[in-house]
Amino acid sequence: MVKLDQIQETIKPELAKLNAIIADTLKSPSALTNHIVTDYLRTKGKQIRPVLVLLSAKLFNGINERVLNAGAAIELLHNASLIHDDVIDQSMSRRGLPTVNSVWDNHVAVLVGDFFVSGALSCAVRAGDIRVLNSLSTMGADLAMGEIDQIDNARSREITEEVYMTIISRKTASLFTSCVEVGGITAGADEESLKKLKRFAELLGQCFQIKDDTFDYFHDPVVGKPTGNDLREGKITLPLIYALGRKELPECEEMNKLAHKQELNDEEINQLVEFAKTAGGIDYAFRTKKPRLCSPTSLQATLWKPSNPSSATSSPATNKIPHISNRKTPKIWAFSFFRIFKISNHSNLRIFETSIYLISNF
Repeated sequence: MVKLDQIQETIKPELAKLNAIIADTLKSPSALTNHIVTDYLRTKGKQIRPVLVLLSAKLFNGINERVLNAGAAIELLHNASLIHDDVIDQSMSRRGLPTVNSVWDNHVAVLVGDFFVSGALSCAVRAGDIRVLNSLSTMGADLAMGEIDQIDNARSREITEEVYMTIISRKTASLFTSCVEVGGITAGADEESLKKLKRFAELLGQCFQIKDDTFDYFHDPVVGKPTGNDLREGKITLPLIYALGRKELPECEEMNKLAHKQELNDEEINQLVEFAKTAGGIDYAFRTKKPRLCSPTSLQATLWKPSNPSSATSSPATNKIPHISNRKTPKIWAFSFFRIFKISNHSNLRIFETSIYLISNF
């Protein structure tokens, strides 16, 4: 399978320029700030979001300086949210390295996060389109509301599948949507293409979060997420939501009472995790009944309306829709993407398809 670094290699010069913009934007007269920023930027992570910005731009008129600044704005705002999240979660490490708040303190970390936000705004202004600023402001509001809603639901222990979808749309999908939107805007995409691309990214972001949430039900040292960690924080995700709704199961009532406890010990968390798995919660997460998540036919009906029906056919490789089964959702989006966008630049679409598949399989 193609790896993410191979995909990044196809845009290596542009990604290097984007990172240079970030580093230059974060330079300041403060020796302490420069020291913290330099340490922080040593580990860049996967940079999925700027990659999405750049690949989205390549679908249209290509990568230019405005695209690079838009991508830098997205990455800066994303990292600002991570720095602030580490303060809220009292995290001691991220990407295997100490967090800003663990090395310094919460006060410094919050201010550094704010500094990243100001850098994001500066880059957004240099992108030269008010719609980029609007996209970032909308995304910022959605991220905050998603987190607040999640905290509120964690306290009440009341969450439905509909509420869960709203939360992940705000806290995760909004960032994916903004990535492709600013990439398209700064590359001259038309409004109709932007609308389709944003809808696609929303679905992708939802898939990404659903997949990420399933990691909480398995011990995986590679992923680095402790089993049951979401439950420890009061977060009930899709696999358990589904399991708790299976009233026909004899242990369902007992598990619902357990899930509504304000504090859970390790044994109780393990009980809920095992219940979610045995009740089919993991399988349900991958074959969710939401049409907007799992049905390529529904996606086509909503988004892909060719003006000339006779041109609706494509090569067997791009026209084939794979059977929906466990863990196939990311590939469904990739194939659906080909059908939504009838663009001749197949090589760029192939890069985008592969990245989507990989991104959703981490």
